Amino acid sequence: MAGIGRDRMDGWVVAEAVVIRTATPRDIDAVAGLWEQLVIYHHALDTDLPQATPRGALYYGRRIIDRIDDPTACVLVAEVDKQVVGYALGFVVDLVPEMFDQTASGFLADIFVDEAHRRHGVGGALVNGMTAWFNAQHLRHWEWHVAARNLEAVAFWHAMGGREVMMRMRAPVDAPPIDRQHIWTKESTS
Repeated sequence: MAGIGRDRMDGWVVAEAVVIRTATPRDIDAVAGLWEQLVIYHHALDTDLPQATPRGALYYGRRIIDRIDDPTACVLVAEVDKQVVGYALGFVVDLVPEMFDQTASGFLADIFVDEAHRRHGVGGALVNGMTAWFNAQHLRHWEWHVAARNLEAVAFWHAMGGREVMMRMRAPVDAPPIDRQHIWTKESTS
């Protein structure tokens, strides 16, 4: 689907032979392994993010197989020297059309590049491949989630032209009761 041939891009070393292509069933084990690395990476950044179950990668691989032929999904892999070193999973989503006046959009559910191949343009090539697919689906915009403590990823997404739209937050259900008097003051509501 795509290749990159420049030596540098915005301070990032760019790989000479990155091939971005649609995933096939023979890529499932590699993609599932990369997903497992993604989960480990995120959990190491923030223990509030979940760990994989012992068979999580197997189940993820099964879900990817289901997505390969799904016309509302796109699974891309990045190859370097015929080895899968990254992947991206995207969907067309329609946010409850009976409630929200919004056109369908793209959603990048997962993207991961093996650590040895980061900062070589592989992630950018995957994003370019996915945005090309979103464009072919006639979508006007696309979105993604990024772990708040993954500062390297936040910087990557800013470099890709991303901006914050919403922030997803979390609190424990057993937190102490909230003293609303200290939160909702006249100054904060005006």
